[in-house]
Amino acid sequence: MRPPGCQGFATQRPLFLDPVTPRMLDSLHVSIGIKALGEQLRLNLRQPQPYRRDSFVVSACNAEAAARIDAWPRWTSGALALAGPAGAGKSHLAQTWAERAGARVVRLDEIETDTQGPILIEDVGAAPLGEALFHLLNRTADPRQGLVLTGRARPADWPTALPDLRSRLNALAVVELHQPDDGVLSGALWRLFAERLIRPAPDLIAYLVTRIERSVPAAAAMVERIEAAAATQGRPINRALARDLLARDDDPDETDV
Repeated sequence: MRPPGCQGFATQRPLFLDPVTPRMLDSLHVSIGIKALGEQLRLNLRQPQPYRRDSFVVSACNAEAAARIDAWPRWTSGALALAGPAGAGKSHLAQTWAERAGARVVRLDEIETDTQGPILIEDVGAAPLGEALFHLLNRTADPRQGLVLTGRARPADWPTALPDLRSRLNALAVVELHQPDDGVLSGALWRLFAERLIRPAPDLIAYLVTRIERSVPAAAAMVERIEAAAATQGRPINRALARDLLARDDDPDETDV
């Protein structure tokens, strides 16, 4: 006699999963391996890319600076200052010069009076300047020595209490870079996608250029967000995805995933 509540139990067909075969396991391992490889590739491509002169997009906002950097060592003076807002490309140009000139990249507090050879110093002007920079400028009468300084303000506005240094800063050759224009942002976006082996639709580039912050770092951050969201959500990289991400920027409660 069957126990209460078990009527019909013996006649029910038990449910079993299909047997797992070696081929199915191999397929699963391949799938997991491909996914892991794709994620690793994405992580590798996310690493900072080295500055290269051929990846610097030249436009009206930075053409003079690029021409001056390219002209070294045929400078009339051995020192040049690059001034402009964050994200304008000062570091990109300066680092490519340092690579070509074999320059040392140092901080202001690392300057020594007997320092020789080309030198790059970035982010000058954030703190008062002293004798170390004055002595360094004195040796730049020889253009082959080479000194490149970068800062957001022009050298005439860099702080110093030394009258002699103020005079040298006022006379220092300077070229300004301005906020990236449409040409620079467009070229940077194409390059950033290409570095990730992504071929975006042309309307995506045009859409982003008019909507993101006007700086190359902001473009890089946006490309990374688009790539990550496409991988996580399984969506194509297109204007619709970019529109959704930008919409989330206006809603602090929304996230990209």
